[in-house]
Amino acid sequence: MSTPNTQASGERPIRVMVVDDHPMWRDAVARDLTESGFDVVATAGDGPSAVRRAVAVGPDVLVLDLNLPGMPGVQVCKELVGSHPGLRVLVLSASGEHADVLEAVKSGATGYLLKSASTRELTDAVRATAAGDPVFTPGLAGLVLGEYRRLASGPAPAAADDPKVPQLTDRETEVLRLVAKGLSYKQIAERLVISHRTVQNHVQNTLGKLQLHNRVELVRYAIEAGLDDV
Repeated sequence: MSTPNTQASGERPIRVMVVDDHPMWRDAVARDLTESGFDVVATAGDGPSAVRRAVAVGPDVLVLDLNLPGMPGVQVCKELVGSHPGLRVLVLSASGEHADVLEAVKSGATGYLLKSASTRELTDAVRATAAGDPVFTPGLAGLVLGEYRRLASGPAPAAADDPKVPQLTDRETEVLRLVAKGLSYKQIAERLVISHRTVQNHVQNTLGKLQLHNRVELVRYAIEAGLDDV
């Protein structure tokens, strides 16, 4: 899988794949993204072909509907993110049901946007998703953070001084604490007066040390460790 990339002068366009079982909607989204400067490398109309084509073309961002024939969208997300952790998934769904949102996030989706979103909201969401920032339709972010906290009420994580627990640097811990508070990478960069790229590097290093796969798992780890309360 290729590494997610933001659009900037001199950099290649963000590679996007669109998955939706309605041909007219799928084509419209692909067209809007292409006209906005994204490189739409593939489309798919069902779960199994979505998995095959995503593996073949290696998009940076998968724009994914949940209601797919052959294999549910959450299963598509789980399979692809589990085997290609560099892939970012933005769910674009007609459903705003809390259960659907939480299931998508638990399967590894970086963000969740309703189909009622405008083209500008969609393009902004794809760029943010490619950068690793969580994107949610207004009102859903609080729901997801609340679920993290509920999950974190389970068994306490291993003690930081446990020799089996990887040790993070002070800066990595600082970035992790802000991630747990729900700040975007851009906000973290501004808060710590460092570059967006440096924040991404710290997050990737932390993911590697903790053997986690994505920001969803990272936020849960941070909340379990109580870093969001510091």
